[in-house]
Amino acid sequence: MSIFNSNTLREVAQQFGTPAWVYDAATIRHQIRQLRDFDVIRFAQKACSNTHILRLMREEGVMVDAVSAGEIERSLAAGYSNIEQSESIVFTADIIDRETVELVVQHHIPVNIGSIDMLHRIAEKAPRHPIWIRVNPGFGHGHSEKTNTGGANSKHGITLDDLPQAITLIQQYGLDLIGIHMHIGSGSDLEHLSQACNAMVEIVKFANVDIRAISTGGGLPAPYLINDEKLDTSIFFRLWDEARRDIENHLGHAIKLEVEPGRFLVANAGVLLSEIHCLKSTQQHHFVLVDAGFNDLLRPSMYGSYHKIEVIHQDVNYKPVRSMAAPLNYAVAGPLCESGDVFTQDANGVICHQTLDNPRVGDLLVFNDAGGYGASMSSNYNSRPLAPEILMDDGHYRLIRKRQQISDLLALEVL
Repeated sequence: MSIFNSNTLREVAQQFGTPAWVYDAATIRHQIRQLRDFDVIRFAQKACSNTHILRLMREEGVMVDAVSAGEIERSLAAGYSNIEQSESIVFTADIIDRETVELVVQHHIPVNIGSIDMLHRIAEKAPRHPIWIRVNPGFGHGHSEKTNTGGANSKHGITLDDLPQAITLIQQYGLDLIGIHMHIGSGSDLEHLSQACNAMVEIVKFANVDIRAISTGGGLPAPYLINDEKLDTSIFFRLWDEARRDIENHLGHAIKLEVEPGRFLVANAGVLLSEIHCLKSTQQHHFVLVDAGFNDLLRPSMYGSYHKIEVIHQDVNYKPVRSMAAPLNYAVAGPLCESGDVFTQDANGVICHQTLDNPRVGDLLVFNDAGGYGASMSSNYNSRPLAPEILMDDGHYRLIRKRQQISDLLALEVL
């Protein structure tokens, strides 16, 4: 069931229109509390990069990871400052362009190195700059091959074969090595996440270099299906704390332990709200067509991801009366001029169905667990403006991003 009251979502739709993103601040804070045992919680903002969400994170003591110059600018706009709080922003990538080099040096932002070339480029500009090494341990895992960030098929990180060369260059350039980072994939389970713990210990010993922190990376799973198990964060911390102690014994001093959640903090805190505009049937499917498309929520089309969909009847007094022949299972699709604009499909693009409560034109559909990689992956495909974002906090909701207008898009093309 949706984390939001049906009447609240009706009010949001009436005031702000649809499609619209709605987030619950209390759920985000609850998720943060589950990771308080870690020395540093660093939000992977690519999951949900609205500056108001970033401000909420900062108020809760959560640091931030940026993967582009734009995300650095968002962090700064949200009040993060490495001058006021050292290392509150870290930049992670496999390449770094000239604009971003200038930004990280200007704002004293450590760089999480994902390639040998990055070492040269950073050192040319600032030889003593603080860095992390992102290591590809040779294995990975994810809810999709597209979210597997480790192993031979991944572009991310410095391989074990290249690690000695990276260490040599760091020492030659005099770069300030903070620690070693590892991220094996998004949506990994506890078994694979624990495998990364053992790998981290071996990598630190293999690197044979002093560090003051390690990062577990991200990839913490969020439940989307009813039977999905929630991550036991106490076990997750215990496994990494044991790895940390092994490394401390090897180094002879204490180190910090970072965790870098993205979807874990925000996925279950957000929904996409849409309106039903059409019901139509073919020989194979009963379609419900809504005003949200994969330009809004890309995950089902890109990954075959599942989002529980619910109907909110606009008539609060409506009580559905079903005939024996009335279909209960529906394919839900959007308005885009694309056959792939279907929210109920598997990883191979095969259309699936969900059971919906007697949907009617004018009713609302709620796509649950859409707070992670929802709005942040939206696009203007088909010249569709970005949907507004609304934050619910302490019983009140407020607009945190206006609905984009087509005039905003056209203004960029007036030269």
